[in-house]
Amino acid sequence: MSDTVRQGKLVSLTYSIRSETGAVLEQSDLPVTYIHGGRNELIGGMDRRLEGKSAGAEIEFALSPELSGFGPHDPDLTFTDAIENVPPQFRHIGAEVSMHNEAGDSKTFYVTRIEDGELTVDANHPLAGKHLLVNVRILEVREPTSAECKQDLAGSPAPTLH
Repeated sequence: MSDTVRQGKLVSLTYSIRSETGAVLEQSDLPVTYIHGGRNELIGGMDRRLEGKSAGAEIEFALSPELSGFGPHDPDLTFTDAIENVPPQFRHIGAEVSMHNEAGDSKTFYVTRIEDGELTVDANHPLAGKHLLVNVRILEVREPTSAECKQDLAGSPAPTLH
């Protein structure tokens, strides 16, 4: 009998995150492995949705912007200016622009649109404000080795979906 996903079990899975229209936004065909209930938290409460499932199970669920962890799109983090006011090295889609406020806090913006002589930068996460469809396939559920337990407790790089 196969183990089921529960506190302390090592879980390996693959996943895809799609937009409402079905476009793939993120996908992992290589297994993502974590210890259930450990230091890592998966997107949108996925941990709770996997609880009690076994290897081979496939789960699909929808996430609102609020539940995804990316939140709603914040229009205050989007700015448009005439392209001639922007240095040439930033005049392409995807360019990273660091900006500082009066308090000295830094935020990274990305060029998201160039149109009609204007350039738009946005500091929102690319998935902010989007309704997402998540598909997960559980590949393995088992007891973790002592090395895997130590790695989880040490806060190693999280296999957290983002």
